Amino acid sequence: METYALLLGSTLSAGTVLAIAALGLLINEKAGIVNLGAEGMMLCAAIAGFATVVHTHNTWLGFVAGMAAGALLAAVFGVLVIWLNTNQYATGLALSLFGVGFSAFVGIGYVQARLPQGGGWSIPVLGDIPFAGPALFRHHPMVYLAVLLTAALVWFLYRTRAGLVLRSVGESPESAHALGYPVRRIRFLAVIAGGALCGLAGAYLSTVYTPLWVEGMVAGRGWIALALTTFATWRPVRVLLGAYLFGGVTMLGFHLQSVGVNVPSQFLSMLQYVAPIVVLAIISRNPAFIRVNMPASIGKPFYPGS
Repeated sequence: METYALLLGSTLSAGTVLAIAALGLLINEKAGIVNLGAEGMMLCAAIAGFATVVHTHNTWLGFVAGMAAGALLAAVFGVLVIWLNTNQYATGLALSLFGVGFSAFVGIGYVQARLPQGGGWSIPVLGDIPFAGPALFRHHPMVYLAVLLTAALVWFLYRTRAGLVLRSVGESPESAHALGYPVRRIRFLAVIAGGALCGLAGAYLSTVYTPLWVEGMVAGRGWIALALTTFATWRPVRVLLGAYLFGGVTMLGFHLQSVGVNVPSQFLSMLQYVAPIVVLAIISRNPAFIRVNMPASIGKPFYPGS
């Protein structure tokens, strides 16, 4: 029983990285912007957060540094694609490649660094409940923050005027512009917010989930988060559930090894990448379903006055 509780707990922790990054990308895409640079932003945020914690011994400052790094790179991306009308896909790929190389260069001096040991997290009383305690109530606050972020984003997108404006910019920027809304400014703010969340995910990865720095440690999670937005058909709650699904697939492989199932490690390593591909292939069999939920102007430039 305890083994299954630990499996569920590790699934929530693994899914948190994907959920926070995917929620950020969801904000971008709701505004009509596709950012393929999530991998690079997460890597730069991971080293920024890790270096900050090494020097300050404060994990929360590491999160702030990671968010700042992600937002800064997203701002550069936003200027290029929103005001200079560069191709969103090519610019995102360039940002991803830049992040991979820049983080590797900056992180050379931190490969052997160690973070200060932190105490275990547990919610009083609830953390002592058999099975439910280790499974649900002994996690870092960031795990619960991911759930709160999901609820807040649902409320923002579907219960506020600002969320309606954001969605209208993604659906029909020309109509939003005709009504007097600053389309480019709204998209720019959405891109920065999305970059900050990707940065938070990267900082959480390097300072809490795997508290060390290794070159390329994001290991494709940025791409999985990008696929997750399509898998979830641009719905925040589905993003969270999908993140836990993909995180659970990854943890299940390690669980099988721990109980003595003889599975090649290479097969287990590829599970987290195969699962999104299989799921996307299944849902893509009904393109009408994707078109109904996909923001109409996603990936398309906006030319005021056109």
